[in-house]
Amino acid sequence: MRRLSLTAALVVAAGLGLMWILGGFDDVARRAIEAQRGFQNAMAGALRSLRAGDAGALAALMAVAFAYGFVHAVGPGHGKVLIGGYGVASRVRLVPLALIALAGSLGQATTAVALVLGGVSVLGLTRERITTIGDAVLAPAAAAAILAIGLWLALRGLRRLRAVAPLHRHDDQGHVHRHSHGHECGHGCGHRHGPAPEEIAGLRGWRDALLLVGAIAIRPCTGALFLLVITWHMGLLTAGIAGAYVMALGTASVTLAVAALSVLARDGALLWSDRIERLRAAMPVIEIGAGIVVAAIAAQMLVQAI
Repeated sequence: MRRLSLTAALVVAAGLGLMWILGGFDDVARRAIEAQRGFQNAMAGALRSLRAGDAGALAALMAVAFAYGFVHAVGPGHGKVLIGGYGVASRVRLVPLALIALAGSLGQATTAVALVLGGVSVLGLTRERITTIGDAVLAPAAAAAILAIGLWLALRGLRRLRAVAPLHRHDDQGHVHRHSHGHECGHGCGHRHGPAPEEIAGLRGWRDALLLVGAIAIRPCTGALFLLVITWHMGLLTAGIAGAYVMALGTASVTLAVAALSVLARDGALLWSDRIERLRAAMPVIEIGAGIVVAAIAAQMLVQAI
């Protein structure tokens, strides 16, 4: 059953990757943008009802905010690229990666709250100016951070691939043989035969977590900025802050799905690579490929943002 589920996740991930390469997500992105405009109008209507004291207006606002966050995450975004790429590239377990995805989304809401509170209350900035800061300053910064992480993943994979290479030796007929005496050789050859399990397993501590959360959180959601600025001027800032975090939960619902798919697809790839002798070094190769893809997408995002 586990093999079937991992294989299915691998097939789904491969299909989505092929769909992306062929431009199949372009129509999805357009529909998501159109839906976001509709939800912005719905949020404005819910806020008018809330200010008028209508019953159920707050609940309606929270529902629209969650839906906006979900639709916003379905469209193009840096959070999904980073979470998916890291999940594929590293032997991170699902629960830590899911917590990072959730923290990143909540961090985006926190950045939006801080930007609006500082920009509007302290600097007296308009909604257009705050949105410009988000798009012209924070968006390139987020893309640059993700580009750096993608390159880091690719380089780390390359180092691991070079470390794994001594695990294989060839006889005079060119056949590959594998050492079976562990990572620290006790048979006199005098060198390590690849990284120890703790060096290649999972999340590399709180530093990785902070890098990932920070790269996601640095760019606030435009919908959260829209909601917070309007509620500030309407005297409903508390409702706006609550809506921004509910919106983040809507975004997280998609990034959590991406996290799960990336981890299951990676384990599916490793499951099949373990059955094929020539693919024993699959994990470093997967990490290199994922890092290159993340860096390429981030570079494209950076060009578009500048």
